[in-house]
This record gives sequence, C-alpha cells and structure tokens, in this order.
Amino acid sequence: MATDFSETTATDAVVRSFSETPDDRLKAVLTSLTVHLHNFVRETEPTQHEWEQGIDFLTDVGHTCDGIRQEFILLSDVLGVSMLVDAINNRKPVGATESTVLGPFHVVDSPERELGSDIALAGDAKRCVVRGKVRSVDSSTIPGAVVDVWQADDAGFYDIQLPDLIPERNLRGLFTADDEGAFWFRTIIPKYYPIPADGPVGNLLRASHRHPYRPAHIHFISGAEGYSPVTTHLFIEGSPYLDDDTVFGVKESLVRAVQQVDDAPLAQHYGVANPFDLIEFDIVLNTVADTVRVTA
Repeated sequence: MATDFSETTATDAVVRSFSETPDDRLKAVLTSLTVHLHNFVRETEPTQHEWEQGIDFLTDVGHTCDGIRQEFILLSDVLGVSMLVDAINNRKPVGATESTVLGPFHVVDSPERELGSDIALAGDAKRCVVRGKVRSVDSSTIPGAVVDVWQADDAGFYDIQLPDLIPERNLRGLFTADDEGAFWFRTIIPKYYPIPADGPVGNLLRASHRHPYRPAHIHFISGAEGYSPVTTHLFIEGSPYLDDDTVFGVKESLVRAVQQVDDAPLAQHYGVANPFDLIEFDIVLNTVADTVRVTA
C-alpha cells in the first residue's frame, strides 16, 4: 500500500525506509537525523522560498570547499558543532589538559626542530620564550613526549595563507621533550585573526551580526606512548575575543599570561635579549586506560 505522506506520517515513513539498513550504527544515525530534522522543520515551518534559500546556502558552502579550504568545517565551527564533537570525543580525567579544535592550518609534516629553536623564520618581531613540561595526571614527567606546535604570526597569518610572502613552515615545529619531560622554543607572540569570511559562512556571520575573530593562540598537539594525545591551544591572556571566540574554542584553563622576565643569565641560556617575554605552558596527558574509563 502506498504511504499517505503528510505532516503526521512523514517521519515514520522515512524512518521505516531505513529499516533494512545492514549497518546498525548507520541505521541509528539516519533514524535520529530524520527525527530531529523533521522536528526542526515542523518547529520553524519554513516557506518554500526559505527552504530554497537553505538549499542554495548549503550548495554555496560545498562550492567553496577545495583542497585548501573546507567551508563545511568552518560552518561546523561557527555553529559550535566542532567543539561539541571535540568535547564528546575527549572526555578526560580531572587534571588533564583540555582539548580544543584542530583548526584548518595544521600541517601533518611539521619540521623537526631542536629544543630551544626559533620557529619564527621571518620578521623582526620581538622573540618570546615558550616553555613547559609534559607530564601525567599523577604529576610524573613524560620523557621523550612529542610536542607539535604551529601558530599565526604577529599580523594574524599562517604560512600557508600567504605562501608567496611567508616562508614555508614558518612558525611550526615538532619538538621532543627531554629526559625530564621539558620543552622550550623561541617564537613571537601571535595576533588574533579572523576566520575566512569571504564565503557563505562569512555571509552567515554578517547576517547574524557576529564577528569572525579568534583570540591570539598557539596550537599544540602532544602525545607519548601509552598516553592519549591531546590537541589544544595556548591562549594569550589579554587578547581580544577571549570571551567570544567565533568558534567557541576558548577554555579558561588554557589561558596563559606573557610574563616579563629580567634575568640576564636565563636570557643568555634561551638565546634572547634581556629582559624577555616568557610563557609557561605545561601539558598534562592522561593514559589510554584513563581515557577508556572516562568514556566508557
């Protein structure tokens, strides 16, 4: 018998169409998507014109994606979905460094650098020392932990955004912590910057009177054998937009001050002029076993 498709029967009819889906997870996702999407349509009651506008918007989002830019992830970011997925997939024991979004500017093959290296390959901005230790939740240090770092420059740009103007692999580095779990490197203090706003997501932000900016931050990925890796940020205290990051990525535990240090011997040790700027950022990893217990 043909389905008498109506406002009342629509959801059940579509859900039933997935009843023979062999993959249980896919079936559950499609069923939930249908129920929530239909409820959204019933709640908002879009006109035919509004529905067409929605389809056009999503089409524009797709057309804006290419090998460098992923507008759908950008849309996920500004709607808070990326951070929600991150939170669900990174439930951690108390004391572990909190995670945040990867962002669109990570490069898989970050250059390996010696501890203490200057990752700023261009510009004459004042250098800053970033140092910390990688340790476990029980405060034990983790020798040989890997620390992957990348950031924007003092104008708010990443190297891959301006390849003709900024040296390749600028402000990127892959470090290995020493026998005491310590790492340190020289860099510059990054500037806050806007996410790409020249496409449909930017139009959405303008239509809703939202700004496109992210506060100043340095990206980190850290991991070690037996520990769950963490993707996180170090946010610069006092930066604009800490309270309203357009992708909702800020967590209070990740905000750090830029300290002014007047210590000539220490400045000589780090290879910077005295006095110098210092940011301290310890990374606390939880074991794989702890992750299983938290997410179970």
